[in-house]
Amino acid sequence: MEKIMTQVKIGVVGCGGRMGQTLIGAILDQEKAALSGGTERHDSPHIGQAIRHPVTGAETALTVTEDAEALFETSDVVIDFTCPTATVLHASYAAKHNTIHIAGTTGMSELDEKALHMAAEKVPVVYASNFSLGVNLLFYLTQKAASMLDEDFDIEILEMHHRHKVDAPSGTALSLGHSAAKGRGVDLDQVSDRGRDGITGERKRGDIGFAVLRGGNVAGEHTVSFNAYDERLELTHKAGDRAIFARGAVKAALWATTKDAGLYDMFDVLGLPKN
Repeated sequence: MEKIMTQVKIGVVGCGGRMGQTLIGAILDQEKAALSGGTERHDSPHIGQAIRHPVTGAETALTVTEDAEALFETSDVVIDFTCPTATVLHASYAAKHNTIHIAGTTGMSELDEKALHMAAEKVPVVYASNFSLGVNLLFYLTQKAASMLDEDFDIEILEMHHRHKVDAPSGTALSLGHSAAKGRGVDLDQVSDRGRDGITGERKRGDIGFAVLRGGNVAGEHTVSFNAYDERLELTHKAGDRAIFARGAVKAALWATTKDAGLYDMFDVLGLPKN
C-alpha cells in the first residue's frame, strides 16, 4: 500500500499584501505543505474574501480572516512577514499554541526581538532578514571578505527596493553590515555611517557606510563594496522576483518541523557555517 504523506499545515499572517500573496502561492505549490489559512488587519478589504492562488487564480475553500491567534492555534507553522508590532504579538501566539514561527519581518528593534527569543524557549522560531539562498551566501561571503581585507578597504553597502518599502536601510542591508562587522571583529553600532548630507568631512577609516535607493518595483538589490586605492571588490545579489524569499520561507517552515525549540536563522536551515 502506498504511504500517504502528511502535509505540514502552514498559515500566513498578512496574506493580502505583495509578500503575503507570494507566500500563499509558494505554499499551494509545495506538495509537502497545505495552506491552513490567512489573516489580515481588521480594516483590510481582503477580510471575508476567498483565498486564491495569486498566479492561477484557483480558489481554495479558505477565506481571509482577522483572527491571527486562531490561525496559530490551527496551524503547524505560521509564516510572518508583517510589521514589528504585529510580529511581537504573533510570537506570543506561537508560544501559547506550540506553533512554529517563521519571522521575516524587518525593522525589528532589540526589544521586539526579545519576544522572538522568549517564544524560542518553547517552539522553533526561524528569524531572518532575508530567506533567499543567494542572499545568505552573500552574508557568508561578506563576512569572509571582511575578515581578509583590512581597513585599507573601505566597506560600503548599497541597497535598492521598490517604492512601497517602509524601512531603510533594509533588514538585509543591516544584516550585511553585521556580517562585515563580524568579519572585522567590530561592533556595527560603533562603525556604522548611515547618514551623509552636506559637509560631512572625510570618511572615517574603518566605518561601514550605507546608501539607500527606492523606486519602481525592484524586488531587492544589494551590493557590498570593498574599496581600496586602485582596486575595488564588489559582491552583489539581485532579486528578480520576491518568490525567491517565499520559497526560502517555505523551505524554512518544513525544515523547522524536525527541530526542537530554539531560535534559528537561514544559515541553520541551509547548513552554512557561522564562523
